[in-house]
Formats: sequence, C-alpha cells, structure tokens
Amino acid sequence: MLTSSATIQTQDPARIMNRLCKHWAHKLPVTLSSDQGVIELPMGICQMHCTDVLTVTLKSETEQMSKLQEVVSDHLLRMAGKETLIIEWT
Repeated sequence: MLTSSATIQTQDPARIMNRLCKHWAHKLPVTLSSDQGVIELPMGICQMHCTDVLTVTLKSETEQMSKLQEVVSDHLLRMAGKETLIIEWT
C-alpha cells in the first residue's frame, strides 16, 4: 500500500474538510470530528487533519494512487469554492 500526502494552505481548513466529508457521507463510510476526517473511497482511504493548514493523507494500492489523488484534488477544489488551493502530493 502506498501513502501520499499534501499540506494545503487555506483560510478555513475545517470548513473544507467538513464540506468534503458531508459531500461523500451519503454514499461512502465517513468519520468526522472537529479536527479530523476519514473517507473510505473504493480506491483507497482519505485522512484529513486540521490545524492552521489542512493535511490530507491518502492510502491506496499502487495502481489506484494517481486516480485517488486526482479525485480527491478535484473535490477539494470544488469544496473550496472561490478560494484557490495549491495541492501538491508527495
């Protein structure tokens, strides 16, 4: 299993995490607290942690990682609304 992470600067990390978790909660297993969220997607796990930044960690099998990064990035950008996010996976 591979792990990939991104540290995302945003004005309101908790708002973006909450929106993403609520967006997917109607069809995927989601765990959400005030500073952490976990989404169990078919292609892997998305773990988020809020401090003054949003830290996102993805766990997936090798052949699924690039797709998981793409899907999560796309949804994070949508949840950010008008705010511009820079997402660089390492």
